[in-house]
This record gives sequence, C-alpha cells and structure tokens, in this order.
Amino acid sequence: MQKRLPKAERREQLLETALEIVRDEGTDALTLGYLAERAGISKPIAYTHFTTRSGLLIALALKVDDQHLAVYLDAVKQAPRRLKDVARVASSAYMHCFTTLGPEWHAISAALKGDVEMESFQQKLIDRYAGVFYDVFASYSDLPKTELQLRCVGIIGAADAISRNMILGRIDESTAATAMASLIIKWLG
Repeated sequence: MQKRLPKAERREQLLETALEIVRDEGTDALTLGYLAERAGISKPIAYTHFTTRSGLLIALALKVDDQHLAVYLDAVKQAPRRLKDVARVASSAYMHCFTTLGPEWHAISAALKGDVEMESFQQKLIDRYAGVFYDVFASYSDLPKTELQLRCVGIIGAADAISRNMILGRIDESTAATAMASLIIKWLG
C-alpha cells in the first residue's frame, strides 16, 4: 500500500496513474478498482476521489483539457496581432498538444460518450473551446456574434477530425496545423 498523501496529491497521483492506464491499455481497462490496484491504494480511496467511472473519466478529461488549454492560450498571447498570424500560431499550438498527448485524448473523448453525465460534460468542453476560440478571434472578424460562435464550433469539429488523422499518422503535425489555420482564415476572415 502507498503512504498516506494529502487529498490533492493523491488525486493528482490517481489521475496520472489513470492516464498511464489509458496510454498502456486503453479506456476499457480504466476502472476504479484497477486504478486502485495500479496506484497501490484501497478501492474505497479511489471511490472517495471519483465516486464512479464516469467521474474518473470526467476528471481525467478535465485535467488533460486544462493542460491543453493553458498551452494554447499561452501560445496565442505570443502571436502577432493579425488574423493569419494568430490562426497559424493557434493552430500549431492546438495540434502540438495532440502530438505531445498522443492518442489518449481521443480515447478519453470517445469514452465520454458512455452516459448522459459524460456526454453533458463533453458538450461543456466543446462550449468551452468555442468560447475560447470566439474570444481569440472576435477582434479579427466582422461576422455577427452568433455566426462567429457557430463557425468556432465548426472549427473545433474540423480540428478534431484533422488531429485524428494526424494521430493516425496520415498527416504530419505541420500539415495538420496548416489545414486548421487555413480553415480559420477562410471561415472567420
């Protein structure tokens, strides 16, 4: 058994272990019982932190998404203030996050389609990114607010599909980022 850790540290350790399980064995292997076993703790501790498998998947998705979003926003802050430059930098950062994370994000995202709670959370993530994209690109577009918001949702969907092709090795990161930037410029310019 592992030594006693403060609650926040234990939760972080469990999320890191959960990500390892997804990386090594896929999301089907990720259960609270198996997480406890791999982390060297008792099952009740895992259940205390996440309550359900859905809760674990949501917490894991949020952790990964928060990291992804922080990298994305940091990169965008550094971009010159022209649509084509912001689109290029934002797209490169977006695709690079998928490259560094690997296929785990897509596996976690697919697993979030398992029940109403998880699908609701996944929609919140999409809404979150649509809001971030809107905030980043609003000053570069003359589109009405509702049209711009809708196009940002479309860009997220397209970026997800492009990143899947990249993770599958069908295209490289540079090609993926260039395609996403092109979409942003054409759809928002």
